[in-house]
Amino acid sequence: MKKIDKPLFIAVILLSIFGLLMIYSSSSIWADYKFNDSFHYLKYQGIFFMIGLCLMTFISKLDYRLYYKYSNTILVISFILLILVLIPGIGSVRNGSRSWFGIGSLGIQPSEAAKISLIIFTSRYLSLSDRYIKNFFKGVLPILSVVLVFFGLIMLQPDLGTGVIIFMSIISILFISGVSMKFFFSGGIIGLVGVVILILIAPYRMDRITSFINPWKDELGTGFQIIQSLYAIGPGGLLGTGYLQSVQKHFYLPEPQTDFIFSIVAEEFGVVGAFIVVGLFGIILYRGMKIARNCTDLFGKYLAFGILFQLIFQATMNLMVVVGLIPVTGVTLPFLSYGGSSLLISMASMGMLLSISRY
Repeated sequence: MKKIDKPLFIAVILLSIFGLLMIYSSSSIWADYKFNDSFHYLKYQGIFFMIGLCLMTFISKLDYRLYYKYSNTILVISFILLILVLIPGIGSVRNGSRSWFGIGSLGIQPSEAAKISLIIFTSRYLSLSDRYIKNFFKGVLPILSVVLVFFGLIMLQPDLGTGVIIFMSIISILFISGVSMKFFFSGGIIGLVGVVILILIAPYRMDRITSFINPWKDELGTGFQIIQSLYAIGPGGLLGTGYLQSVQKHFYLPEPQTDFIFSIVAEEFGVVGAFIVVGLFGIILYRGMKIARNCTDLFGKYLAFGILFQLIFQATMNLMVVVGLIPVTGVTLPFLSYGGSSLLISMASMGMLLSISRY
């Protein structure tokens, strides 16, 4: 057993601590108005950070092959939680989605746990069935069947952003496992048609598409959030307006401590601050790829890559939304955005990656 990958550990801690600072800055005005306590969001996120730090440290000391043994159990538990959250009276509705278990003012999102459970399951299945990977019906179809069931449950909430992250993460693992490129070409066409159908059957998703194309067409409605995000990024310049000096957090940008926290980062710390955040994610990407490449165990290799791709893909989606490159998805920025479930799962997954680097 070796020491953990220190650059990876430090990058995660720095992002999380910077996230706490930005959550306070972005939410203090709103929290003071709503709860008469400017530290409201910071206190809750701080609690989750301490729990997450302990969890990441603990998981990093566990042999990652333990998840291989209990992968099916973890998957079944995630499946049950996704069903329970859809039941009125058990799951609670927030921002139009029944995707939370409400515990007082806190909320737990079972879809966050489903992300990691599917990666563990897929990694184990592929490591056992490596000789069947060229066979679609024996190697790929069983995995896709399970993923589509989970995707369907998440879409019932509905939560397209999380569903896309899960689906793309599994596709990435299948890609590095050596699945035939014919599958990706045909699957890409089917997936594109499916996304178009999902957009057409939900008017609010079509509104997001039209507001993405021209946000000023409905600047006080569907285009309001992205416009305010760009108004935050623009004045930031090279060095920003300074910590706690954001203008957009004064009730212009809705709930800036969540999906659009990077807008406040760019406003207060400018291009330099934005590049520092992206650079820290770059360190996680580099160290994670090195861990996955050096791992000689097939399960560990797939697990490391799946965890890493999921995190970086989610971060990329969030940043693209914030700067107006893709429509609003409701996806948080790992380690920075407010949200206990997201922070705990992100730090737990980094604990798994550190465990792979240790063993």
